[in-house]
Amino acid sequence: MARLHYLVIHCTATPEGREVSAGDIRRWHTSPVPAGRGWQQVGYTDMFHLDGRVERLTANNEDENVDPWEITNGATGYNAVSRHVVYVGGCDAGMQPKDTRTAAQRAAMAKYVRDFHAKHPTVKIVGHNQLAAKACPSFDVPAWLASISIKQ
Repeated sequence: MARLHYLVIHCTATPEGREVSAGDIRRWHTSPVPAGRGWQQVGYTDMFHLDGRVERLTANNEDENVDPWEITNGATGYNAVSRHVVYVGGCDAGMQPKDTRTAAQRAAMAKYVRDFHAKHPTVKIVGHNQLAAKACPSFDVPAWLASISIKQ
């Protein structure tokens, strides 16, 4: 068990407007290679659907520790000290990075992050691209946090 240090925001890297199910995520992450990644656990705790629904993908007791059963595979080297969340989308029709969050996703994510930050004020909220050379989550998380009045 380790102390929670990061909330990492991801995108599913799917085209704008295409919904993704929990089953899709499970298949992509836990199916054996080459059909999936062969992971034992999905990469995220919660998913923000296009309509703003937030779906729990893995169990989490909401405390400030990352128990072994809570570890998800969101960012290599950070998983044991992070919680990972994902929004559906993140790419344009040509599969190039794009902030595709719907108004409902933006509202749900802002509420989630504000509530999370109120409960865990010392946990750093970052985009996946701040931990690895990736475009994910296809938007500037620090600028977005400032826009919703989250100071880190």
